[in-house]
Amino acid sequence: MSEHSPVAFAPPDNVTGRSSDANSSMPGSHDGGLSPALVESIAGLSAGTIATLVVHPLDIVKTRMQISTSAASAASQNLSTVGLLRSLSSNPKPLSSLYRGLVPNLSGNALSWASFFFFKTRFEDLLTFARGTPRPTPSDFFVASALAGAATSVLSNPIWVVKTRMLASDKGAKGAYPSMWSGFRTIYATEGVRGLYRGLGVSMIGVSHGAVQFAVYEPAKRLYFARRRRMGRIGLGHTQITTTLITRPQPQLHLCSFL
Repeated sequence: MSEHSPVAFAPPDNVTGRSSDANSSMPGSHDGGLSPALVESIAGLSAGTIATLVVHPLDIVKTRMQISTSAASAASQNLSTVGLLRSLSSNPKPLSSLYRGLVPNLSGNALSWASFFFFKTRFEDLLTFARGTPRPTPSDFFVASALAGAATSVLSNPIWVVKTRMLASDKGAKGAYPSMWSGFRTIYATEGVRGLYRGLGVSMIGVSHGAVQFAVYEPAKRLYFARRRRMGRIGLGHTQITTTLITRPQPQLHLCSFL
């Protein structure tokens, strides 16, 4: 290439969407359309919303079983999955009981999924650019996932505190929060900011799970699709679609004791 010829950038990687040229690995760079970070955020937001709507009643059951303090109380209240679901659905307003706390649960999961993948992609781009390498290394995936998990925990912790307390009690119970915003106001008024960040320390420890998972998952995904392309079984378009829709694992977001 001559001294005055245009700079030729390498095509984006078929799996990660990043350029394979180290000189083009600027943070947030993309080949037209939506940036990888925005695509990851939208995908995470959509997946988190759908998953929460489907499993929310089971989340109530799990929370109430986890906060049971004794075998005697568990036996008296029939704290089994079937027993709790039957109890919730036998109320005058079964849907209201089965989906109590849906707003904070939906908000927390949507925020967590979207922000995790947004921060993860941004941190990967920054680490790649800082190293001057064409693509992230396994250690970059580990660090980026850990930092993304920590940032997500800080953002979403107040929502998880309110969500856990709402799921732990029926709407008509003494001291129960009638809404998410009522819960925020009550906690802030009685416990201050520290009350909104109960369990944050445990959540920070828990981000190591996701960091290890993605440090193994991302290189394994790249090797798998590279092998598939060499065998001629899937093309570029199918690779990108399959990567997005099938192989993206759920980020491990940890439930702590917020009571």
